[in-house]
Amino acid sequence: MKKKVISLLLVAVCVFSMAACGSKKEDSSTGDSGDATKKEKLVMATNAEFPPYEFYEGKDVVGIDADIAAAVAEEMGMELEIEDMAFDSIITAVTSGKADIGAAGMTVTEDRLENVDFTDTYATATQVIIVKEDSAITGPDELNGKKIGVQLGTTGDIYADDIEDATVERYNKGFEAVQALQQGKIDAVVIDGEPAKEFVKEAEGLKILDEAFTEEEYAIAVKKGNDELKEKINDALANLKDSGKLDEIVAKYISADSAE
Repeated sequence: MKKKVISLLLVAVCVFSMAACGSKKEDSSTGDSGDATKKEKLVMATNAEFPPYEFYEGKDVVGIDADIAAAVAEEMGMELEIEDMAFDSIITAVTSGKADIGAAGMTVTEDRLENVDFTDTYATATQVIIVKEDSAITGPDELNGKKIGVQLGTTGDIYADDIEDATVERYNKGFEAVQALQQGKIDAVVIDGEPAKEFVKEAEGLKILDEAFTEEEYAIAVKKGNDELKEKINDALANLKDSGKLDEIVAKYISADSAE
C-alpha cells in the first residue's frame, strides 16, 4: 500500500513538473514572439535649429523634416529615432554609420555628393538675405565687401564664400547670426527662407529682402553606395507624395499666408 501511494505521488510530481516545464516554454516562446514584433530603427541625424523644418517642442524634435522622416520610416515598417547634433556633423554621422540618414533642410550640392548620396527631392527652398530695416543693402549684388553671417556648414555658408570681397562670419546656430546682425556686428545674414521668417518674426528691426540669394532643393542624405536604402526611401517619398501626405505635413507647419 505504501509502495502504491509513493508511486502515485511520484507520478503526480512528474506530471506537475512536466506541466510547469511546458508552461515555462510557452511563456518563453511568447516573449520571443513579442521581441520579434519590435520595429527596426531608422536613425536620423539632424540639427534642430531650423524651424519649421526641425526644432524642439518640449523635449521632442518636431517639424517638417521630422514628420516626413517619421512617415517614411512608417512606410518602410521601421521606427524613427532622431539624433540632434551640429549641422556640420550630420554628413559625418551618415558616412560613419552613426546615423542611417541625414535630414535637416539639406541642399544637394556637388561638394556633399562627394561624401553622401541623396534621395529624390522632397521640398524646394531659397536662401534669403536678412538685413536691418534701415540697411542700404537691397539685393545680393550689394553684399560685395560686406560682413556676412551664416550658420556653419549650411548652404549659406558654402555660397557666401563666392561673394566678392565679403568677410564671412560663421556661427554654430542660425539665431546666433541673427543676434549678431541685431547687435551691428555684421551687415547681413544669408540663411534658409523658412527659418529666416521665424527668426525675423521673433526679432525687432530686421527684414528679409525680396530678392532671393539662391534657389535650391532639399533631399535626404544616405551613406554613399547604399542604393537599397535610397530606393526604399524614394519609394516611400513617392507614396507620400501621391497620397497627399507630403503636402499635408508641409501645410501643418507652413501656412499659405507665411509662404507668400
